[in-house]
Amino acid sequence: MAITDINEYAHLTEADVEALGAELDALRREIESDRGVRDARYLRRTIAAQRILEVGGRLTLLGSRNRGFWLAGTAMLSVAKIIENMELGHNVMHGQWDWMNDPEIHSTSWEWDMVCASEHWKHSHNYIHHKYTNVINMDHDVGYRLLRVTRDEPWQWKHATQPLANLLLAATFEWGIGLHDLEIKEYLAGNKPKEIAVPQIKSFGRKVARQLAKDFVIFPLLSGKAARRTLTANLTANVIRNFWAYVVIFCGHFPDGAEKFTEETLVDETHGQWYLRQMLGTANFKAGPAMAFMSGNLCYQIEHHLYPDLPSNRYAEIGVRIRELCEKYDLPYTTGSLSGQYWQTFRTISKLSLPDRFLTATADDAPETASEKKFTGLRAAATVRGKQLAAAGEEKRAGLKTAIAEVAAKRKALRAS
Repeated sequence: MAITDINEYAHLTEADVEALGAELDALRREIESDRGVRDARYLRRTIAAQRILEVGGRLTLLGSRNRGFWLAGTAMLSVAKIIENMELGHNVMHGQWDWMNDPEIHSTSWEWDMVCASEHWKHSHNYIHHKYTNVINMDHDVGYRLLRVTRDEPWQWKHATQPLANLLLAATFEWGIGLHDLEIKEYLAGNKPKEIAVPQIKSFGRKVARQLAKDFVIFPLLSGKAARRTLTANLTANVIRNFWAYVVIFCGHFPDGAEKFTEETLVDETHGQWYLRQMLGTANFKAGPAMAFMSGNLCYQIEHHLYPDLPSNRYAEIGVRIRELCEKYDLPYTTGSLSGQYWQTFRTISKLSLPDRFLTATADDAPETASEKKFTGLRAAATVRGKQLAAAGEEKRAGLKTAIAEVAAKRKALRAS
């Protein structure tokens, strides 16, 4: 089952967790006090580049009477939509740039280029997901109520088709996000009040109407004889944006090492434990400057979950400090190549489409699902090692990272024998 006691799982004492939280708070204050002109310049240049790409793509598509123009226009439009969605929309609506006090670039006023209404996303994502990150039955982003990504969720026949459902979700990701906060099933079941559900559905309908009119009516009509090509270009750009957003989000939340938690972890959860849950519940992927920019800097998903409202252009430098803290407290810093992280995610989605009787690992020690019981028999040894390190005057702890390595070594030895 999922992690119940996060301190025990992390092999940290209450004092350790409190100290970790204090260091993370200090890092936050350091970045907040250093925000300024270079950050604002980065954002405004990003907005300008995105708009130039979109206008260039639209103008190119107006004359898309041959395949070359269509490919160029579609490529520019796809990149523009990705930047608007990932580096602008997502991050602006997290409040990362509210400190600038610019009414046009503010979490309360920004509306992004996708069918999901901003107010719905801010509730389901900023509040529900970031507050209850990876807590089973609390964080609805754990599988998006469509996919089984942990053995804590009992298998049902609907899960047998989830490899196909996963592909459908990827292609229509903006619609999945748009419908996510509406909880229409809850409304139809009578569990969600009409006075809440109906205004939400109407708001969603208005946003959908605007998006469909823009991409599939207005711009195609403006293209005249090239209307059909413009329409297909808009559809292609939306699908490309959807696939990319899906890959980035899934690689940050569902590869091996992105742990899940029970509701018990929320009882009397301290600020330090919240930080720890973000660090253990998310994963990064390796990226150069260009890929980091195109992912909205969500290749630094760990840093984003620790500081969702700090400017995304600072995550790379924050990441260096987070790695140092992970080393100090002997915590894993879960990262890998984009292809590797997605392969692990896809493997989890595929194998959990099967009933548990066909799976080999236990619910407490599987790549996608683990608990503190994973270390049964190793905890006492870790305590002894910790005392030995303390006696030797060493600051480094014998914690979770070491324990995970020992479990892996033990499993390898068993396979060899």
